[in-house]
Amino acid sequence: MSVVLEKPKVTPEELLRLPKDRRYELVDGELVEKPMSAVSGAVGGELMTLLGQHIRAQGLGALFNAETGYRCFADDPDKVRKPDISFIGRDKISADLWECGFIRQVPDLVVEVLSPNDVSYEVDRRVQDYLNAGVKLVWVVHPQSRSVHVYRPGGQGVILSEHNELDGEQVLPGFRLPVCEIFRPLEQLPQKTAEAG
Repeated sequence: MSVVLEKPKVTPEELLRLPKDRRYELVDGELVEKPMSAVSGAVGGELMTLLGQHIRAQGLGALFNAETGYRCFADDPDKVRKPDISFIGRDKISADLWECGFIRQVPDLVVEVLSPNDVSYEVDRRVQDYLNAGVKLVWVVHPQSRSVHVYRPGGQGVILSEHNELDGEQVLPGFRLPVCEIFRPLEQLPQKTAEAG
């Protein structure tokens, strides 16, 4: 008779103590590595800069990078997600937001920048987690196809090509950006690298 040993579940507190040289999320008590390619990092960095300029100029709230973990999921209080970019509006910022550990507030905007190793069903699961938690706007950036998929609660996703304009809607009032601007860093890469995503 064989015995199946169950892997011990990881807690959010243990995740905080892990070395910072790798990016992990915590889903169903298991560590899920979330590596980012150079192309995705460059595209994410460009979008972060463009968002940051608008958010600062308008005094809209706080912008967070990929190191920020969220523990705001009612269906799984121990789940920790780390979106590539996230934003919390000024009206939701409180003193406890800046405490050590993971943010327990639901962000208003979440951005995921896909890497070649991202699996579509995992990306779909992340998007659904964010929407179920109450995120108002989710952007999934696809460097390879130079497109952005936009998701809102209770609605169908919309695909924007590089010829369309990205709109911050009520989440980021006044933010409008030609999608092609997000992919400017790809113009500086050798063609083969840019196509790899």
